[in-house]
Amino acid sequence: MGERAMRPFWVHQLAEYLIGIALVAQGMQDIAPLIPTLAGALVMVNTSIARGPLGAFRLVGRRLHRWLDVVVMATIVFGAVQPWVDVEIAGRLLMMVMLVPLGFLWFYTDWAERADRKARRVARAGSSGDAVGRSAGRIAAGAYLTGKNAIKKRSQ
Repeated sequence: MGERAMRPFWVHQLAEYLIGIALVAQGMQDIAPLIPTLAGALVMVNTSIARGPLGAFRLVGRRLHRWLDVVVMATIVFGAVQPWVDVEIAGRLLMMVMLVPLGFLWFYTDWAERADRKARRVARAGSSGDAVGRSAGRIAAGAYLTGKNAIKKRSQ
């Protein structure tokens, strides 16, 4: 996966819901609410169809959702800079600002499915996990035998 600190997918989904709510709320306060409201709804629909802990419909996998996020971000940029539909400056600014956390979320999310994460953890543990377990078992057995022998000596 690399050296980046990867965030769980549920954090990605929760943040996308919050960003979508912020865009919808801003859009509803504008004189021309169409574009920011649609952008927020698009973000929330995108995260709700992803297969994840906070997904409502779970229609698409995480790998496809990864690229749908890019499409959503490009659509938000287009909506913010397009000249045909009136959008208040606050709405345009918020749409552009919300691209920053969306970009960070996209870059720092662990997109692996549950089975892939489990296999990755097993591979990362490797033989060192077995060695630690054996060492702990030997230490516990040694402590048990030492205690048993001490009790045996006292009773004699």
